Amino acid sequence: MPKKIVTHNAIFHSDDVFAVATALLIYPDAEVIRTRGEDLIRTADIVLDVGEIYDADKNRFDHHQFGGAGDRENGIPYSSFGLIWKKFGEEITGSRFVMERIDQSLVQAIDAGDNGVDLFKPLVLGAKPYHINKVIDQYRPTWKEGGGWDERFLECVGWANGFLKRLIQVERDMAEGENVVLDAYRSAPDKRLVVIDEKYDLGRGLVTQVLSNLPEPFYVVLYRHDHQQWQLVAVRMNNDTFDLRKPLPESWAATHDAELEKESGVIGALFCHRRCFMCTAKTREAAIELAQAALNS
Repeated sequence: MPKKIVTHNAIFHSDDVFAVATALLIYPDAEVIRTRGEDLIRTADIVLDVGEIYDADKNRFDHHQFGGAGDRENGIPYSSFGLIWKKFGEEITGSRFVMERIDQSLVQAIDAGDNGVDLFKPLVLGAKPYHINKVIDQYRPTWKEGGGWDERFLECVGWANGFLKRLIQVERDMAEGENVVLDAYRSAPDKRLVVIDEKYDLGRGLVTQVLSNLPEPFYVVLYRHDHQQWQLVAVRMNNDTFDLRKPLPESWAATHDAELEKESGVIGALFCHRRCFMCTAKTREAAIELAQAALNS
């Protein structure tokens, strides 16, 4: 007999959409029922965002009752998404680390929004991030369409379910890639320069994100499989800024081929970005030479 997942009817928000999407990762063949009827709630296998009870042992995950359903250590209250993720996230992802990473990157933001907690303030007047809550809002029927809330909800849950599956895969692979970067850092003779083995196609985003959390690295050399080129990349001060610890020499900016070879003194240099955060080379050896030249500049 199929499991029954119950949530409230009428208007929907990010927390109940993602809570149901999470429940369907556990019970993919479950029936989803949108109701506020106590009889249906009482017989459900999982109850989300309705019923005014939080009891993880009984799979009751609501936070609307007096006093809520608890806060995290950082003060963000739990919503239905956070509550079911807290119980089943490790089982779903197969990793406590990945479960916590997704809680930090996605779940907490949705929980905060549903509980009226501001996480960001705009720095530019009139410009705001298009966050995931706005994506969910687009699945609601407009005032001209009328009705169809259940159908739109299930359509949105289908999207969120696929999104979660993809996010879990990405975070698992990211965690493995981060360990590759850390191993390269630990084995580097000079911690200011980290070289990633050619067989790993990690991308500069993941690599510099890891190295920005370490105190010594200025540069990293890696192979870009998509471009079939070696890259030398400058490491940021930290992951909250574009400021670099040591930009590549200004004289290299926006130079190509022979001109960059002349400016850098490195045969095989190909191109340097005008913002001096990245340059490319034909070979690993040339990229390391460019790094040494930049370190000594």
